[in-house]
Amino acid sequence: MTVVVAYKYAANPQDASVAADGNVNWSRAKSTVSEYDPVAIQLGRDLADASGAELVGVSVGAKDAASSMAKKNALSKGLDRAVVVADGDAPTWNATKVASALAELVKGVDGADILLTGDSSVDEGARIVSALAAGYLGWPCFQGVASVAKTAEGYEITQNVPGGTRTVAVSGPVVVAAAPDAVTPKVPSMKEILAAGKKPFATAEVSPADVEVTVTGRAKPDSKARKNQILAGPDAAAQLIAALRSEGVL
Repeated sequence: MTVVVAYKYAANPQDASVAADGNVNWSRAKSTVSEYDPVAIQLGRDLADASGAELVGVSVGAKDAASSMAKKNALSKGLDRAVVVADGDAPTWNATKVASALAELVKGVDGADILLTGDSSVDEGARIVSALAAGYLGWPCFQGVASVAKTAEGYEITQNVPGGTRTVAVSGPVVVAAAPDAVTPKVPSMKEILAAGKKPFATAEVSPADVEVTVTGRAKPDSKARKNQILAGPDAAAQLIAALRSEGVL
């Protein structure tokens, strides 16, 4: 068993500024591990410690994802080691291509049977990479996960749902996206930050799916003509109900 956590090293859009001409200035936006990912890393750390497993980080990003600063930033949060794809073109990849690359990294980790991700990324926040990666791995995916525990058959997952939580028993490998409040991430100490520089950190080359998105056209939605039907009288409410039913609204 090996626990794998996907993280993203990216700039926070809140640190960017927009000029009067509409151009975005990213010069003051420093890259760091995406804000929800430390929750997933901590959840993975707790799971790995309870199971006696290794915690491996995987990431896909630009060249700076393999920098010394990025390495210390990620590994100081509790990862035992990390494998990243640092490609200069990665910032232009769509979510499907990134997810396929993450899946390839997971496949290269011996004994990997669970992939944890953050709730979403700080820069795009699409909340779809976990599901897309699960599709490429052929594993089920659960989002909004509050806790996860190892069982003899697989994993027991507690998932946030409207009105409360539900617990699901999963046999076999699984992908889970941690809820933002699943755990409180530990703040790395200076000792842990310095020790992170000595942990194993490797770059890898993978063949992500070549999925392109092309905009074929843009148009406003068709506007429907209003009937301007006026309902009056003591039975106006009954008329309204009848009119809504005739239109299929009720």
